[in-house]
Amino acid sequence: MELPAQTTMGRHHRVLMVSDFFYPNFGGVENHIYYLSQCLLQRGHKVVVVTHAYGTRSGVRYMTNGLKVYYIPWLPFFMQNTLPTFYGTFPLIRNILIREGITIVHGHQAFSTLCHEALLHARTMGNKVVFTDHSLYGFADLGSIHMNKVLQFTLADVQQAICVSHTSKENTVLRSNLPSQKVFVIPNAVDTAMFKPDPSLRPSDQVVIVVISRLVYRKGADLLVEVIPAVCKRFPNVYFIVGGDGPKRVRLEEMREKHSLQDRVEMLGAVPHARVRSILVRGHIFLNSSLTEAFCIAILEAASCGLLTVSTRVGGVPEACVTP
Repeated sequence: MELPAQTTMGRHHRVLMVSDFFYPNFGGVENHIYYLSQCLLQRGHKVVVVTHAYGTRSGVRYMTNGLKVYYIPWLPFFMQNTLPTFYGTFPLIRNILIREGITIVHGHQAFSTLCHEALLHARTMGNKVVFTDHSLYGFADLGSIHMNKVLQFTLADVQQAICVSHTSKENTVLRSNLPSQKVFVIPNAVDTAMFKPDPSLRPSDQVVIVVISRLVYRKGADLLVEVIPAVCKRFPNVYFIVGGDGPKRVRLEEMREKHSLQDRVEMLGAVPHARVRSILVRGHIFLNSSLTEAFCIAILEAASCGLLTVSTRVGGVPEACVTP
């Protein structure tokens, strides 16, 4: 689909995307920000991304189609999030807003410290702000209570908020006390030209189950530890391909050693997004074991590659799946 060169208002914007989660880190939020930026660039808008430094990657970098990325010299201290400073990032954000002539600041992910601070600074500078929530959070545990209070404070003056599913919208409205008319649902999408099936690459003598996910508790990695040995024992022609990295990877490797499944479970480690399609087309079934999920774009990518999908029924997953 060819995108129009201008907006319906006949003007171009200068958009600042802000999140702690961006390339070279891998994940759904990172991909979403990158591809959304590319689409806005195609429409003639100027797009700039601000994230924290990743190792030695600091300063200004340029990506495809001139996408400008500021890797500010803040290092993550917990789950890729920077240490909260409230006003410590204000001089840098202010300088970027003025230098780039930003008209809209778009923050991503409720758990991103940098996102919250940038939204506050942008409103201080008089900029329009938009927020996109990509995940579901609870209400009872200490971490969620704290984060929900921060979210209410940060979103008190946003123009609009976006959620990736109706379940996510309900969750965000309850957590942030935003009026529901300010929150819009825009589901994630997949460029199907990048995820075309190739049945010739699937083995005919095996059933290949593919798992591509961050290997963390929230993504149900502990469920995989219990499920994979049971499935392999019951179905001798099943072969697992597990792509992804995280703190739970050790448990999966221990499980593979304990049950002598080295020839039945292939561990790939971290998988760049450019390689995802080449892995998916090898499989027959895509398995998602998430304990909480706002949408799960990986299911769309797998379905686009022709895989059947099996998933836990959580969050916004039923909105992305058609149950027979």
